[in-house]
Amino acid sequence: MPSLTFILPHSLYWAGLLLFPFLAMYLVHREGKFRSGGAVSIPLAYLFLIGGGYVGLHRFYARNLLGIVYIPLFLAILFANVEGRQARDGVSQVRAEVLVAEFDLEEAQAAVAEATDGATELLAKAERTMAELQQDMNAATASFDFWNSLAGAFGLAIAVLLLIDAFLVPRLVRRCAQTESTQRAAQSSEPAAPEVALVGTHEAASLKVHTKVTDVIDAISRRTGEYVCYWSVIAVVVYYYEVLARYVFNSPTNWAHESMYLMFGMMYLIAGAFGLHEDQHVRVDIIYSRLSDRGKALADVITSTLFFIFTGALLVSGWVFTSFAVGMWEVSFTEWAVQYWAVKATIVIGSVLIILQGLSKLVKDLRILLAMEG
Repeated sequence: MPSLTFILPHSLYWAGLLLFPFLAMYLVHREGKFRSGGAVSIPLAYLFLIGGGYVGLHRFYARNLLGIVYIPLFLAILFANVEGRQARDGVSQVRAEVLVAEFDLEEAQAAVAEATDGATELLAKAERTMAELQQDMNAATASFDFWNSLAGAFGLAIAVLLLIDAFLVPRLVRRCAQTESTQRAAQSSEPAAPEVALVGTHEAASLKVHTKVTDVIDAISRRTGEYVCYWSVIAVVVYYYEVLARYVFNSPTNWAHESMYLMFGMMYLIAGAFGLHEDQHVRVDIIYSRLSDRGKALADVITSTLFFIFTGALLVSGWVFTSFAVGMWEVSFTEWAVQYWAVKATIVIGSVLIILQGLSKLVKDLRILLAMEG
């Protein structure tokens, strides 16, 4: 298989983080508007084809068992690459031995020229060794070329199948949608499964209270949470590329892992407000869950002191880190050298968002304590 030398440009990385969620949100909302619940989606099928088509995930998503055809082809590529790496190591080892043999041959030829005793026998031995190593080199090179060509042939077979399936995906999805529609019609008479209460979440009394100001803040938290959640799709594509580059093309990257752990760190910071809005942060519920609504509101008001101290410190320290990174134009210490100021700026953004959501929650809790719900 040919090697890959692609390195993700910084501009493409940041543009993808900024713009892709808007595209994903549009597609999801569009599907929710025009598609009945439970039906498969053509955009998602293409996403599976791009992100996991090499093992037939797009066909499995459309409930087509012919996707199993991809699995032995991909396993064959992995096997051929393992053998190819061993053959490449063999070529490297023989090449090193050839270099030593060439040095010995030059020494023997010099000894013959100087008419040194035993030089003729030494030269003959060096020539035999060189001839044997040339045979070994030819064999090792032939083995490497064979496994490399075999992996390329299987890779080409998968590429051809994916190209064909790129045209067949709409038909596969429509057929699957018809099957699901028939199954839902048959199951409509069955009783629905009982809802299971979420323990430890959605217990805050403030979830029942709304004001105009808190509704605006809550909407911001929901939108930012939805925005960054689509970054997970980017991770699927990037790690898909890394798997192919590493195991199929023998071209591992450094930027794939670095870009994704930075992205997930930014996601964690920005999504904190959404987690607080949805009452999903960790708490000790042994006592809290037994309190009344007013008791929960009082507990939240008291503990909000610690919350604002922590988030305030996070905001100040984040501002210091970001200012330093901008002033120094700080970049990572890897060969990818991505800008750190944008990463550290999310500390400030995330802090502002979660402080706003904390203020929204505090207002709701105070309304409950003052008996001003509604």
